[in-house]
Amino acid sequence: MPAARAIHIRQARLLCLDDDDRRYDEADLLILDGRIAAIGPVLDAQVPAGAQVIEGKGLLAMPGLINAHFHSPGNFLKGQLDSLPLEVFMLYEVPPLAAEGGAERMAYLRTLLAALEMLQRGITAVHDDAYHVPLVTEQSLDTLMQAYRDAGIRATVAIDQPNVVEYDKYPFLHDLLPEPLREQMRAAPRQTDAQLLAMYDHLISRWHGAEDGRLAAAVSCSAPQRVTPEYLQALGELSRRLDLPFNIHVLETKLQRVLGEEKYGQSLVQLLQQRGVLDERCQIIHSIWVDDQDIALLAASGCVVAHNPVCNLRLGSGVMPFRKLREAGVTIALGTDELCSDDTANLWFAGKTAALIHNLHTADFNQWPQAGEILQSMTRGGACSLRMDGQLGQLKVGACADVILLDMDTWAFTPLNDLVRQLIYCEDGSSVRYTLVNGRVVYADGDFPGLDVKAIRREIRELGQLLQSQHADTEAHAQQLMPYYRAMYDQAHARDVGLRRRLADAD
Repeated sequence: MPAARAIHIRQARLLCLDDDDRRYDEADLLILDGRIAAIGPVLDAQVPAGAQVIEGKGLLAMPGLINAHFHSPGNFLKGQLDSLPLEVFMLYEVPPLAAEGGAERMAYLRTLLAALEMLQRGITAVHDDAYHVPLVTEQSLDTLMQAYRDAGIRATVAIDQPNVVEYDKYPFLHDLLPEPLREQMRAAPRQTDAQLLAMYDHLISRWHGAEDGRLAAAVSCSAPQRVTPEYLQALGELSRRLDLPFNIHVLETKLQRVLGEEKYGQSLVQLLQQRGVLDERCQIIHSIWVDDQDIALLAASGCVVAHNPVCNLRLGSGVMPFRKLREAGVTIALGTDELCSDDTANLWFAGKTAALIHNLHTADFNQWPQAGEILQSMTRGGACSLRMDGQLGQLKVGACADVILLDMDTWAFTPLNDLVRQLIYCEDGSSVRYTLVNGRVVYADGDFPGLDVKAIRREIRELGQLLQSQHADTEAHAQQLMPYYRAMYDQAHARDVGLRRRLADAD
């Protein structure tokens, strides 16, 4: 038998975030074969010969953060786009595609870009709802997963690929568009239910459970209005059969609330319930324009809600009813969404935003988020979204060794008044010195073992001229459609749906 892969973290401050909320001013952490084997004051006698030792004096050991919602194909678009409402914004967010022969390399670099940023900031796991332009292929899936494999991050990946005609995803748009543009949309490439399910067969057979379980598959319909009813049902069955997370964007915008009324005669949450796919495996993404009945259904289902506060602000989507969801018993996870709608993959920033934005919801300060609630959403909430509660998001014996070590001798913790509050309100990820995923050091004080990060950044920067020319093509197409999407947006915005989710709604 080969010797156990062992890491001994000695005399660190520990914040466990487990059920007992254990904390240690100084303690050891022993990791064997990717799992936490022991936690205690002094573990020297239990450490096998040849173990890697990390001296933890002056460092805080805690669970790695989990980015519960992300779209990696938007990674090259950071800072590229103005703030616009989602439905208009999506006209511009088509990711750049390399010239013939270079698409795989571009997609590989694009995926690495944010994976490495996340690891450097102590984000050890990502739930990637990845779309593919124009079509998903085995090669596009393999390229994305290979990048996550090489980065060393824990990645759970779904295929976010709508398969209905564009104008069917929205209210009013069909009638607003001239027939030539409707015909263009009908002619756009789409994959059938069977073709997309075949791509899931490949993703699951090739990658689910790979790298000692570090890489995994999820499913995604993108949103219920963006796929055929048959495909939605098939994804629900796949999720149940293999116990896979099911990503579903729901009621992100007021326009989607209006769509539910116009097309289905009910909210999109009620539609999911009616179609039998709303259950504990679902990650309901955004969940802003939900009413009390929707919240009751979400709570009864046992689903997780992925909150993306920075993206919601960037696109003016509105403020999620955080306290109502929490009081109903809904588990909340935190995500950064795309780099074109958050512009970083920094979950610390998303956490601070979540801790602050909901203070505007009510004058009753007892209802405002507490720092501990937000930290739980950044860790154990994310673990629930990955179907890994009990294995991730906490330091306990038997859990996966996804551990980060932060330097306590930084401005964020000077002076140290309250550790949890300062993690939420003061820390931005710059204090992270070590990141461990599955019991392996994948980031250590500026270094990514086995990767030349400066060369990777240089290669990405050299793509700049090509990227800008491709963005120009996307913008020209978007400008052609803009008047019709703006008219659709204005028509939906004018309707009173009985909910207030923006500051403007109070005027």
